[in-house]
Amino acid sequence: MWADSGTGRGAIGRGAGHSPCAVVTGAGSGIGRAFALELAARGVDVVCADIDLEAARATAARVEASGQRALAVPCDVARVEQVQALADAATDWCGGPPSLVVNNAGIGVGGAPVGETSLDDWRRAIDVNLWGVVHGCHVFVPLLRAAGRGGVINVASAAGFAAAPRMSAYNVTKAGVMALSETLAAELAGTGVGVTVLCPTFVKTNIVASGRITEASSKLAERAMRMTGVSPEAVARETLDAHARGALYVVPQLDAKAIWTLKRTFPTGYARGLGMMERIARRFARGGAG
Repeated sequence: MWADSGTGRGAIGRGAGHSPCAVVTGAGSGIGRAFALELAARGVDVVCADIDLEAARATAARVEASGQRALAVPCDVARVEQVQALADAATDWCGGPPSLVVNNAGIGVGGAPVGETSLDDWRRAIDVNLWGVVHGCHVFVPLLRAAGRGGVINVASAAGFAAAPRMSAYNVTKAGVMALSETLAAELAGTGVGVTVLCPTFVKTNIVASGRITEASSKLAERAMRMTGVSPEAVARETLDAHARGALYVVPQLDAKAIWTLKRTFPTGYARGLGMMERIARRFARGGAG
């Protein structure tokens, strides 16, 4: 079962005349797949959307193996017409608006400073990571608001507030997702529709290998992921529980919580610390030269 009966803010509730049903974008792997499988374990039918239809079908098969219904839908979230088609398919298949929309699809971009990050990388990151979530909210939120129930989970990142150097495009898109989620939560207050934004650090997924990240940064990220990353399954469980409680923010890891607290408490010192780290990184990149 899910965390509560569906009457509380942010709960995965039943709609009139049909079973609870969720839509998950980027459901073909990683956090998206973990959300789909955890929702199924809680008795929710799942629309599995992904730009890779075969990956979406693989997730849908696992949902069905657990005893829930599943529908695989191809969707490039950067294209609003495909998100609209997803909403139409989901509404028809679910028998009404979905109970929950998880805007998860995203890509990794990083490894170069501002001015060296290509504009193509900027555009792709914004198209998928930010516009993809904007499209999901633009298309689905009116349906949920009209129904007076349901919820939205937007997957951002601790990068949205950590502002690490050489991650500008990724940072900007995730900060945008956080701002969108905060705005949406205010606009939906009292409507019966809950909003949660997920802000993890390293989660053990394939985002590094499949993203637009320089080779050197990929190696560092993969090492950090092995050492400190948590499982996507744990993140999905914690996020769904928090959403059912009506939480706006989910900051699941200790390092993310520490960064969140440090930046809010000592913003100037935090910024100076990032600058020092970047200077040290540049020195090591030059072979230790002063």
